[in-house]
Amino acid sequence: MNTDYLLIIICSVVILSYLFSIISRYIKVPSVLLLLFGGILFRWFGDLNNIILDVPDKMVEILGVIGLIMIVLEAGLDLKLGKDKLVLIRNSFFSALFIFILSAALLTAILHYWLKEPVVNCLVYAIPLSIISSTIVIPSIHSLTERKKEFLVYEASFSDIIGILAFNYFTAPEVLTVKSFGVFGGNILASVLLSFVLSFVLFMIMAKTKLNIKFFLIFALLILIYTSGKLLHLPSLLIILIFGMMINNWEMIRWGWLKKLFPVKQVEPIRVLLHSITAESSFLIRTFFFILFGYSISLKFLNEEEVLTVGSMIVAALFVIRLLYLRFFVQTNVFPESFFLPRGLVTIVLFYKIPDHLKLSAFNEGILFFIILTTSLIMAAGMIFYKKKPEQILEEGAFSQHKSII
Repeated sequence: MNTDYLLIIICSVVILSYLFSIISRYIKVPSVLLLLFGGILFRWFGDLNNIILDVPDKMVEILGVIGLIMIVLEAGLDLKLGKDKLVLIRNSFFSALFIFILSAALLTAILHYWLKEPVVNCLVYAIPLSIISSTIVIPSIHSLTERKKEFLVYEASFSDIIGILAFNYFTAPEVLTVKSFGVFGGNILASVLLSFVLSFVLFMIMAKTKLNIKFFLIFALLILIYTSGKLLHLPSLLIILIFGMMINNWEMIRWGWLKKLFPVKQVEPIRVLLHSITAESSFLIRTFFFILFGYSISLKFLNEEEVLTVGSMIVAALFVIRLLYLRFFVQTNVFPESFFLPRGLVTIVLFYKIPDHLKLSAFNEGILFFIILTTSLIMAAGMIFYKKKPEQILEEGAFSQHKSII
């Protein structure tokens, strides 16, 4: 393809994604879902005109991994700790944990019953399908009340981390033994300790260097930390999450010598700029990932009975578990929270990373596409039919006035 045409396509996709972000606020359909359908539409148009664009799986996987790092960092920068948020953090953490465990267990049973393959292999496939996509949830909650927004941001972020840790454990060479639990727990502890050391080093780079290119240097170092951690079998995403949380909650650090070395007034500009650049980078990566992933989807799978049957069973199980848990354990208003069950970037990236010896020979990839599309459409339906109550609008207005006074 001519270089000029390629540049026109790339720039047009970015502009289209920006327009989708604006449109989504009015029609309440997530912008990533519009990107996904945009990619599917491009594929349909290409097939109709015999235009074939070969998109290597490795490119989609690389975009997914970088996007995953950006998502976790962005989640850390969004998580604000404090005594007034303890109940919210507790509820969202246990919601993410128990919904994930129950979903993974039920999906494992469905896959094992349908495909007649080993339970552990079915579990490895069930884990990615049990993770709520923060990539889709976080950009889609702008029309909700502040309380609902905070709950869903925390829950989606916890779901990502819990799911990724569980996937790393069950794809390890040895599982469900005392030794494997000890090694896994030791790796988590090592990652937490390492995160504080690396966070200090990254702070040094950001606060002391005089160069204007330091922030993309930080991203390069974060990607290096992630990939090196994977090679060492460490849950390296924890390091990135803790780094983001430390920056966003610097005023809570009690070590006087560290606060003297990096005062809050010095950290605040770093936090603001890092948050801005992370959001911009996430937007760009999310744009090309979902367009390319949509382009890789052939709608022929909708004609396959197995895809529709198994996919519908899995989506129904995910929805019922979420609805019942939120209703009877969190005891909150389940609308539209129960509709927020989209599967997205994390699910796709983890599917790419399933080892060959754990792959299900009878698993139809159309099931994955069906689940991603259906759960996103369910969330979109929840957003479209959600209307704020008058008292919630008043409450939010009072909250905004209070923030401006502060």
